[in-house]
Amino acid sequence: MPRTRVACARMRLLDRYLLRELFVPLFYCLLGFQIFWTAFDLFSQMDAFQIAKMDVGDIAHYYLLQTPELLTTVLPIALLLALLYTLTNHARHNELVAIRAAGVSIARLSVPYFGVALVLGGGLFLVTEFIAPKATAEASRLVKAGGNTNSEWLTNLDFRDDSKQQVWHIKRYNPATGEMEQPAVDWVERDARYELFASRAEWKKGTWVFYDAQLQIYRPPSNDLPQLLVTNVLTGRFIGGSPVQLQAEIRVSQMDKIMAAKRLRLSLGEIMDYQKLHPEMKTDRAALLKTQFHGRLAQPFTCLVVVFVALPFGAMGGRRNVYAGVAGSVAICFFYFVLLRWGLALGTAGHMPALLAAWLPNLVFAGVGMVLMRKVP
Repeated sequence: MPRTRVACARMRLLDRYLLRELFVPLFYCLLGFQIFWTAFDLFSQMDAFQIAKMDVGDIAHYYLLQTPELLTTVLPIALLLALLYTLTNHARHNELVAIRAAGVSIARLSVPYFGVALVLGGGLFLVTEFIAPKATAEASRLVKAGGNTNSEWLTNLDFRDDSKQQVWHIKRYNPATGEMEQPAVDWVERDARYELFASRAEWKKGTWVFYDAQLQIYRPPSNDLPQLLVTNVLTGRFIGGSPVQLQAEIRVSQMDKIMAAKRLRLSLGEIMDYQKLHPEMKTDRAALLKTQFHGRLAQPFTCLVVVFVALPFGAMGGRRNVYAGVAGSVAICFFYFVLLRWGLALGTAGHMPALLAAWLPNLVFAGVGMVLMRKVP
């Protein structure tokens, strides 16, 4: 029993040492990528900021809002670079040889690294699902509205709620506040057709409230003379399309295949909200959304794939330069993102099953990593 306790204490001490050596370069990699990306994007977006008349505070707010979306790209790269740097540095000082000689296997050595990958992957999923979509949308409104996110109005917005067979036309819509001006809704229910017109509408307590409303009821639907109902306030509990679903409709309708093939742009919630409005989608739209959906599911597992790839490269024997780890991470990232773009493009176009297209990079690199891991002495 005492020997078991001593062995466990030694392993905990080793885990803390490995994590401490990893966290320092990981922090600097995240910070460095953030500064590099911000500086690069600032030069490319300067004209747009000047046209929007944004001051320094608005620009800083914009990049703060863009940070969650940036993590989807930066975090796996930073983890890979930090792991390769750390493992290469351990190899230079023969620390890995000493640890292996003490009877610690590669599998046990990798436990703290996989633990970090699980935590980062879970955090990445939460950020991309609940924080990044809203932050990115607000950042876009910030530029379009010149620093005031509540002043952006979309004009002539049309969408269908296929689940309720409702057709909407909105003259002006504010996605930040959920206010409408001159909305019109047309739908058929049982033996009647309804047309609703209002001067404005807003979302209150889980339902739409229409002001200065006029409801025309055609019974039967082919009748040309409607019954007319005029009221100052009309609660539309029978009207579908919540602001969240409207936002999903706007995001999907504004995204074409080229945009979807470049990177993941929709959260799981947005895709499911869109599917509630359109239970039966067209084939091209279905392929695009399925690829985005499975891509979001596969994205957090990238951190685990990074560990599978980094361990065999870093655990190889020999005294090597730490810059070899940097060069290796750059090459791995390049091929990973090429494969990711290729899979997204094929899945979005419907030339490859969405499930395979989204998981292809992770499967390929995890498989390569495990094969190389078996060859580590």
